[in-house]
Amino acid sequence: MKDLVEEIKKLGGNMEETIDFVYWKDGDGNWIEVNESTEKIFELNGVNYDGKTASDIAHYVPNFKEFFNTCSMTDEQTWKNEKVTRFEEHFTEQNGNKRIFAVTKVPFYNQDGSRKALLIIGKDITKVTQNEAILEKTIKELADFKFALDQSSIVAITNNKGEITNVNDKFCEISKYSKEELIGEDHRILNSGHHPKSFFKNMWKTIGSGKVWIGEVKNRAKDGSFYWVKTTIIPFVNSNNIPYQYIAIRQDITEQKEIAEQILYNAYHDNLTGLRNRHGFREDISDWIEENRETGKMAVFFLDLNRFKYINDTLGHNVGDQILKAVSNRLYNHLNEKADLYRFGGDEFIIVVKNHSVEEVEQFAKDIMSLFLDPFYIGKERHYLTSSFGVSLFPRDGQDFDTLIKKADTAMYLAKEKGHNAVQFYTVEMSENMKKTMKLEKALRQAIDQEQFILYYQPQIDVKTQKMIGVEALIRWEHPTLGMVPPNEFIPLAEETGLITPITEWVLRTACRQSCKWQEEGIKPLRMGVNISPYLFKANLVNMVKQILDDTGLDPSYLELEITESIMQAAEITTPILNQLKSLGVRLSIDDFGTGYSSLAFLRYFPIESLKIDRSFIDEIEKDNGVIVKTIIDMATHLNLNVVAEGIETKEQLDFLSELDCDEGQGYLFSRPLPISQMDELLHKMN
Repeated sequence: MKDLVEEIKKLGGNMEETIDFVYWKDGDGNWIEVNESTEKIFELNGVNYDGKTASDIAHYVPNFKEFFNTCSMTDEQTWKNEKVTRFEEHFTEQNGNKRIFAVTKVPFYNQDGSRKALLIIGKDITKVTQNEAILEKTIKELADFKFALDQSSIVAITNNKGEITNVNDKFCEISKYSKEELIGEDHRILNSGHHPKSFFKNMWKTIGSGKVWIGEVKNRAKDGSFYWVKTTIIPFVNSNNIPYQYIAIRQDITEQKEIAEQILYNAYHDNLTGLRNRHGFREDISDWIEENRETGKMAVFFLDLNRFKYINDTLGHNVGDQILKAVSNRLYNHLNEKADLYRFGGDEFIIVVKNHSVEEVEQFAKDIMSLFLDPFYIGKERHYLTSSFGVSLFPRDGQDFDTLIKKADTAMYLAKEKGHNAVQFYTVEMSENMKKTMKLEKALRQAIDQEQFILYYQPQIDVKTQKMIGVEALIRWEHPTLGMVPPNEFIPLAEETGLITPITEWVLRTACRQSCKWQEEGIKPLRMGVNISPYLFKANLVNMVKQILDDTGLDPSYLELEITESIMQAAEITTPILNQLKSLGVRLSIDDFGTGYSSLAFLRYFPIESLKIDRSFIDEIEKDNGVIVKTIIDMATHLNLNVVAEGIETKEQLDFLSELDCDEGQGYLFSRPLPISQMDELLHKMN
């Protein structure tokens, strides 16, 4: 036994530098001897362990009780194995730190096969195990990161010359190139031509200095399609801070870019016509002025469609939109790079002509106006449109966007006053006229609130009997300082501003009350004619008329609503409204017949009683032998319609109309429009 111990000691001494503890037990499991490291590790200094079992020793060092118990079990396992056996033993120090030992147990036997001694050698592998665990964890994390990166990002690795050395599947998927086609190439294979050379020069300057570069790049795939990627290029540098390779990580942002580009496009383009809009116009013109301020010339046309609100109100916004697109297409096709076209908003368009003389601009305006002579077809329906043009010139009228638009707009309003398809160049005098118009609008609003209006009445005469059978109510504005303002000066403004609704309501109510009053005074009932603006021709017109008839108590048969010929252009909208008005019991007539674009075919379907021949045709009787008047009367006779001739001023005109069997007449020959006092006097004399 002593020889064995000495051999073991000698073995332990030789292994002192490669092991952390070594101790041995006899065949019965009693501790024989330990080395110094063992005493230190298991805190055995001062403990008499010789001849004691592990459980005995555990009483002195309770912190290692679990460790010793485990060792006793592995001792027995080693004896049973009858060979050198290795185990991994764990224990926790008093401070809570965990330690791991690689333990080797070597059994020795007597010649008779009985147990002789057990050598136990241990090596602290705590740090090695922890490092291996950390390494394993790190490798797993890197593998997970690579997997996640490959699933979510487009990755490419290049050498310091920019040659591709590796790519992932997503790179191939978006670029449409295989790995074999990409490796060895540089990124110029994807160049879309979108970015300037300076873009890539700055990129290489950044990554060449060892700094990370982040940017958005537009690339071209193998099939010619384009895509956008948000790119982060990370340089890997050597000990001298010189890059030896680069990793580029990209995200596909094509969809976001397309959305952003669409948003930007929408911000500067009209979604109905596709033309550049007000914002695009402002940007384009402001930039052009900045670049051509010294030598450039420019004409700004402000185009407005006349009575377009009426089209929207009667035909609906869907038809209105189709008309706007038709106008846009006709203008765009005509301009054909001669000028720039914009939709400013609503029914307003802007045309910009650059670097042409005033004479050329004037001719250009005439050419554009001629585009509105032909009708616009929406489906099978024809629509005749007129427009008004205001023109301002750079640099004469202004040297900035706002001034040029303001003055072109001012000129356009004056063109509207001239009539259909008129063009007006800006002049200094226009500003004063515009101020007057603004003052007039303000005064008109006050006139409604303060009821400054009065009605005049013009008799309507039976041509055969020469007796009065009706009157037409004609509005006048009695302004406190301006005096009597005729309707042709304020009615167009009222229609444009929407004030025509309260004004017409007042006229209808006042005229119906007056008719009732005359009847109460014993005057024979007369037909009361009231003009209805086409701007009012919508569903609530019927409710307005019905309510006023109910409020005043006037018999509907004595009310005649005079409507303009232009409503025939929207027959599908206006016919139902006319029928509803007719169902109230009122009479309907078409005023100023022959001056508008009308479809005579609709006359047979409209529930009207009479046509009023415009005064311009009566004036021409002597010049054209009344051919138009004859035609209208003949047509009306066949359609069983009553005919009223307006503007009769001479006996010759009356005689001519009488020979043609014209039913009624109205004009200065019989009476001028009379204020209520004179009309009362006339009616009482006749009665």
